[in-house]
Amino acid sequence: MYDFNVEKVTKEIVNWIRDFFENNGKDCKAVVAISGGKDSSVTAALCAEALGKDRVFGVLLPNGEQEDIYMSYMLVNALGIDYTEMNIKHIFDRAMKDLKKAVPDDISPQTRINLAPRIRMAMTYAISQSMNGRVANTCNLSEDWVGYSTRYGDAAGDFSPLANLTVDEVKQVGAYLGLPEQLVNKVPIDGLSDLTDEENLGFTYEVLDKYIRTGICLDAETKKRIDQKHRANKFKLELMPTYPNPDAPVKAED
Repeated sequence: MYDFNVEKVTKEIVNWIRDFFENNGKDCKAVVAISGGKDSSVTAALCAEALGKDRVFGVLLPNGEQEDIYMSYMLVNALGIDYTEMNIKHIFDRAMKDLKKAVPDDISPQTRINLAPRIRMAMTYAISQSMNGRVANTCNLSEDWVGYSTRYGDAAGDFSPLANLTVDEVKQVGAYLGLPEQLVNKVPIDGLSDLTDEENLGFTYEVLDKYIRTGICLDAETKKRIDQKHRANKFKLELMPTYPNPDAPVKAED
């Protein structure tokens, strides 16, 4: 039976982040898009623990009025990190207007839902590049397992501290790091469709986490739903397929 050791894993992630920056951006800052949810909060806290708060920069990216943005302020204040806020509504609205002119068919609901996180990631990278930063991916294993992320949106990043932790494990790390309880246990809402994650998925993270770690899912229909989502979205976690061009030599030093 797998036993999650939160102290051991947290220390290992902190050291892993330090090693990443030592090898891929010495003296660079970790740039984290802050949503006010547990994943971005825990990611930012881990980076602050690994690098020091002066080397972590938060980016708040509301799309118009965001009722729970106070949670993002709570996080940056709790960690004492610098941050900036950029409202993307004017960019989003103009993009939707131009899309409706450019696309012959109706814009699909999923297109609209995914546009905001893709704009957010573009802005996060623009800010990061301007300060020679490295962008943190904040997705966790549970979300990734069923494809609950936006490709080239929140699924993008330069390093991913939580990619192999389930939702429950992320919560344990957040509590271990002393984050405010409201941030660690906030009901996850995608902020895009006004539904909770679990309402969108059709099952709970508790059930999903147990299935991932033990292979046990007592409800056959839920297991089928999880397996279907996993198979359909595996491509999001893989490197882009490339034509190998097997007859062409590559003689440059790797």
